[in-house]
Amino acid sequence: MKVILKADVKGTGKKGELIEVSDGFAKNFLLKRGLAEIATASGINEIRQRNTADAFHKAENIKALKEQAARLDKTEVTVPIRTGKNGKVFGSVTTDKIASALSELGYEVDKKRITTKETLKMVGVYDAEVRFMEGVTAKIKVKVVPLE
Repeated sequence: MKVILKADVKGTGKKGELIEVSDGFAKNFLLKRGLAEIATASGINEIRQRNTADAFHKAENIKALKEQAARLDKTEVTVPIRTGKNGKVFGSVTTDKIASALSELGYEVDKKRITTKETLKMVGVYDAEVRFMEGVTAKIKVKVVPLE
């Protein structure tokens, strides 16, 4: 029997999936508990339309992230910070400071998406990476300068 799941069922499927199960399992468990409904032509068509719409929105989101990564790629951001006499930074430059410096340039990036290969504890220029999603990244330069 073909059924459409209304909720996630462990070992069977996720909400909104069209699955084939035995008649007894469908009648005695899934339908009885309200976890599924019998698959009708209109229900199957609705699932197909929802899947098509989801795929379209996902593609649009990926396209937007790639455009944002292309704009952000090779950007240099300057982060002023208090330093001692020898150029050593008091504390370190965090991804939060880098994200706020990027927002001043007009790029809204979550601090959790920014990674650096090393801790930024000296004045200088460092490489950082902004990871939007799997396979979509932008490389930026972080210039740490003494606060005046």
